[in-house]
Amino acid sequence: MGNGGSYDDVCVIVPVYNEATTIADVVVSLRARFADVVCVDDGSSDESAAIARAAGATVVRHAINQGQGAALQTGFDHVLRNTDATYVVTFDADGQHVVEDAVRMVDTARAEGVDVVLASRFTGTSTEMPAVRRLVLKAGTGFTRWSAKLEVTDTHNGLRVLNRTALRRIRLTMPRMAYASELLSAIVPNGLSYTEVSTTVNYTEYSRAKGQTNLNAVNILFDLAVRRMRAS
Repeated sequence: MGNGGSYDDVCVIVPVYNEATTIADVVVSLRARFADVVCVDDGSSDESAAIARAAGATVVRHAINQGQGAALQTGFDHVLRNTDATYVVTFDADGQHVVEDAVRMVDTARAEGVDVVLASRFTGTSTEMPAVRRLVLKAGTGFTRWSAKLEVTDTHNGLRVLNRTALRRIRLTMPRMAYASELLSAIVPNGLSYTEVSTTVNYTEYSRAKGQTNLNAVNILFDLAVRRMRAS
């Protein structure tokens, strides 16, 4: 088992889709601090699931690719049904997040008693972020601040902490990357408290290739606009 220490009540959910290159290192680094790591293999065609399991993760699999939002919801359901975890950390599989940031965010959730802790690369550090990506993400943040009524500085950051109350009240229904804004939009209506913590995102050639394209970012805004119109 990993060195969970005082973090035995934490489960880390890692959505995985064809991440054989990085997933072993990600799981090993997480299990140095968190005993319970669950990888949701979202229909990978490579050996991601076997590699994650060999590295010490519990693996839950989708038969076909359903998107990151669906993978996270499967992870949330797994936690609620099969564990007593008080907190869940969501963590990307491409190696761009820092495990110690996740630790600090759990510590913040405990100390401040909030339901959701969000990460911000814009008040923290982002290495090698493409300029166009920065502009697109800033636009997405502006849209979410307006639509979700949240004072946040980063919206599509895969690192976050949710307590069990948040898991029960939030249900992700948008399987593509738009789930991230959907999650934020559920905070205020569900009476959840939140805070934001400065973190680091390390962009590498691999993570840039795996990350959302600018076209995907436009699709996110379109999906959210359609959803908002239907709800009104």
